[in-house]
Amino acid sequence: MNIGEAARRSGVPAKTIRYYEDVDLIPNAVRRDNGYRDYSDRDVEVLRFLRHARGLGFSVEECRGLLSLYEDKTRASADVKALALKHIVEMDAKIAELQSIRATLQTLADRCQGDHRPDCPILENLASPD
Repeated sequence: MNIGEAARRSGVPAKTIRYYEDVDLIPNAVRRDNGYRDYSDRDVEVLRFLRHARGLGFSVEECRGLLSLYEDKTRASADVKALALKHIVEMDAKIAELQSIRATLQTLADRCQGDHRPDCPILENLASPD
């Protein structure tokens, strides 16, 4: 099947499929005599796997590790769980960071009068040295 059909079946845009090939996350598709890429059902399965993994926030490098484990039928599920738990820890840290940023911004917004005057604590904070 061509890249458009592989994209439709997998839910991964063609541009992303090309990117995954460029970074060697997936092997380059076989080329037909006319030069077009030819994807298999297995390629679509892998693309769906990657779409789901990326949807859960895994980085390309983490997906590389997950894909390696997925394809290794002798893997230990403990290895997969360890990757997932590590990802959760990273997500928790990012959530805490975002909550802190939100709280700071909310405090600044609460202090801003939001009227016709030029005084604005939000801009003053952004302009202040660390």
